[in-house]
Amino acid sequence: MSDKQQIYKDVRQRIEAIVQDDTDWIATLSTVCCELHAAFEHFHWTGFYRVVRPGHLQVGPYQGGHGCVDIAFGRGVCGTSALEKRTIRLDDVDSFPGHIACSSTTRSEIVTPVVTNSGEVIAVLDVDSDWPAAFDGTDQEALESLCAWLGSASRQNG
Repeated sequence: MSDKQQIYKDVRQRIEAIVQDDTDWIATLSTVCCELHAAFEHFHWTGFYRVVRPGHLQVGPYQGGHGCVDIAFGRGVCGTSALEKRTIRLDDVDSFPGHIACSSTTRSEIVTPVVTNSGEVIAVLDVDSDWPAAFDGTDQEALESLCAWLGSASRQNG
C-alpha cells in the first residue's frame, strides 16, 4: 500500500468514526471536506457543490477560498461531472473547454459526483490544486469510493 493510499484509508476511517447514520447531511459533507483538506498538502480547495434545485449546483460546504456560488449542470467541470455522472480528472484545467476559473491559481482538478442508489446526482465533490497534475488514479479511486458511500441511502438524511 502506498503512502497516499494509507492516508486515504486513515481519512476514511476517521470520517466513518465521526459520521453516524443520523448525522445531518451538511455536517457529514463538512466533516468530509475538513478531513480531506487537512490530510493532503496538494488539496488547495476541497468542497461540495450540492444540487439545491433541478439542474443547478450550489457551493458548500468547503475548505479554502471562495468557490463559485451557482453552477448549472453541463457548465464547467463540476456541472459536466454532474450532468454526465462521471469523475473528471484534469492535469491542466486550461485543457477543459469552458472551465470556470473560480481561482486564478488553480492548475489541476478532480470532480466526482455523489449519486444515490436510484441514480440521482445530489452533489459533486470538487478538489482543486495549485499544482499541475496533482491528482492520479489513487486519488480518483479513493474519492469515487467515498462519494459512492456518501450517495448510499444511509447517508441521505438531511
